[in-house]
Amino acid sequence: MKQDSINIKPKYITKINKIEGLSPIERENLTKVTDKFQFRSNEYYLSLINFEDPKDPIRRIIIPDLDELTDWGTLDASHEGLYTKAPGLQHKYTPTALLLVNDICGGFCRFCFRKRLFIGGNEEVVRDISGGLEYIRKHPEITNVLLTGGDPLLLSTAKLEKVIKQVREIDHVKIIRIGTKMPAFYPMRITQDPSLLEMIKKYSTKDKRIYMMLHFNHPRELTPEAVSSLNMLRSAGALTVNQTPMIRGVNDDPETLAELFRALSFVGVPPYYIFQCRPVVGNEMYAVKVEQAFDVFEEAKSLVSGLAKRARYTMSHETGKIEVVGKRGGYTYFKYHQAVNRDDFNRLIVCESNPNAYWFDDYEPISDADKWVHDTAVGINTDSVD
Repeated sequence: MKQDSINIKPKYITKINKIEGLSPIERENLTKVTDKFQFRSNEYYLSLINFEDPKDPIRRIIIPDLDELTDWGTLDASHEGLYTKAPGLQHKYTPTALLLVNDICGGFCRFCFRKRLFIGGNEEVVRDISGGLEYIRKHPEITNVLLTGGDPLLLSTAKLEKVIKQVREIDHVKIIRIGTKMPAFYPMRITQDPSLLEMIKKYSTKDKRIYMMLHFNHPRELTPEAVSSLNMLRSAGALTVNQTPMIRGVNDDPETLAELFRALSFVGVPPYYIFQCRPVVGNEMYAVKVEQAFDVFEEAKSLVSGLAKRARYTMSHETGKIEVVGKRGGYTYFKYHQAVNRDDFNRLIVCESNPNAYWFDDYEPISDADKWVHDTAVGINTDSVD
């Protein structure tokens, strides 16, 4: 069964004035936002919104807000451009390469950290990935390739299979990851396309798996249709994990985040990462301060079982994936979970608390942190540490 089903194509809505749940005044005002940042959704995902509730979390994920026009952040907060090694390919961490295979998504999350890809004139995503594939072939240390963008599942199954087939032909690549929010945005992309499931079954083998890197931000996105799509993906041989930023007004309270963790674990999807919202243009209204976010994260974990608390709270900083590991006595502790510089890997960083910090750059690390940790452990007074 090699054809792509017509039924998998939803009716996409790209004009804010077509959203029936908004008042005429809201539609008019929000065009100021969509003139700067694109809007895109579909009837299925919009049906999850209670438009009578102005604080509805699904609305907050997908419907523009005038506060996005606040002057804050940069377009590439993690400086991904520094790690572009070939057209459409990023290589930041030794074992993992990213192929940007698409510059469109099933919907545009308002807090997207790559919204620069959806602004006219961007050339980071390419249709010809041959240069990226050649780079991967020449770097045997790359064992994982993440297909991202944009959302790879917006490609037709035939086009996606062409990419996956070429990656699979590189022997040292053992894992292919597909970053996707389609099980949340439009699960019928999976449930109504047998050819997609057949393709996954073909290329997710017993010793070279395909991982679906899912993006469920709120428990209400886990509808019966979404859960069915997850079951089908796993039955086809894919492994599923979930990652989400912490988003103000969506999942930044312990009960909601705990419910997301629980709901994911109940359907067999391990929580993988909770990310600090990157300081990207337009994202201030969605960002939660680092220490507040970490408190929410820790309290949420206290409410769930061990299988539901496997996520790490991290920042995708330009120097590496920095995990927030603790707070105590006026200090905040970070650790490089992954690093560009191998000397930084697993390094503990101690910083004086900064309740107003939104990003790692807002902190001042203590010099000689290793000595500080040792002296603290043995009870030496550290008040005079620089």
